Amino acid sequence: MTADSPLFATSPDGTRIAFGSKGEGRPVVLIHGFASSREQNWVSTGWIDRLAHSGFRVVSSDCRGHGHSDKPHAPEAYGEHMIEDILAVMDAAGVPAADVMGYSMGAMLAIRLMMSHPERVRRVVAAGIGETYFAEHQSWRSMIAEAMLTDDPSQVGDRAARRFRIFGGQRGKDRFALAACMHSPRRMYTPTDLKASTRPVLVVAGENDDLTGSPLPLAQAFADGRALILPNKDHMTAVGDPGYKRAVIEFFSE
Repeated sequence: MTADSPLFATSPDGTRIAFGSKGEGRPVVLIHGFASSREQNWVSTGWIDRLAHSGFRVVSSDCRGHGHSDKPHAPEAYGEHMIEDILAVMDAAGVPAADVMGYSMGAMLAIRLMMSHPERVRRVVAAGIGETYFAEHQSWRSMIAEAMLTDDPSQVGDRAARRFRIFGGQRGKDRFALAACMHSPRRMYTPTDLKASTRPVLVVAGENDDLTGSPLPLAQAFADGRALILPNKDHMTAVGDPGYKRAVIEFFSE
């Protein structure tokens, strides 16, 4: 199975979600970051091969608005529908429960999946996320969404928003769908909410990731949380880090 020949699951609202499956063994579900895809986040970085060769069955999908999945342009088409997409992929792949890893936006989705459907999740790796989880504002997401709608990236004043605009403007990506995704409200949880979950959670972030801050405060919010800081890595360079891969394989092997 390659990213060029995906399978498709159908979400309850009729949206088609592209996914792939590789390997045999304990299932792991991967959820990519905003403006990325299963190909960029997990295939090209060697994650899927590494997990499959380590004895896991890896199920990875393209979030709606991304990759080979359908790309609605209305903000109301995102939100909690993205959790339904993950469940639809798990059902289509025959996976009743799994270890789950998400990166950045995918980490937020993994946490929401764990909190809303704990019976489907054994343990979670939430990477590319940290203490700023508790300070996430709709105004910041709106700024990213507006950047996506700007034709000339050089006209985007905020440095982080400009980086997302350049990334989201890569060939084959739909900036209007990405803007709708970012405009959609997200369910976030307080430390008190998160403490109620008993699932083991590993929070991972780069030492130089100024988008996430330290992973420690978020890890401490979970009843069974731990943190991993990747030396000399930022939000973009942490994804393929070898130490990150080793730690995740050890965590999922427990």
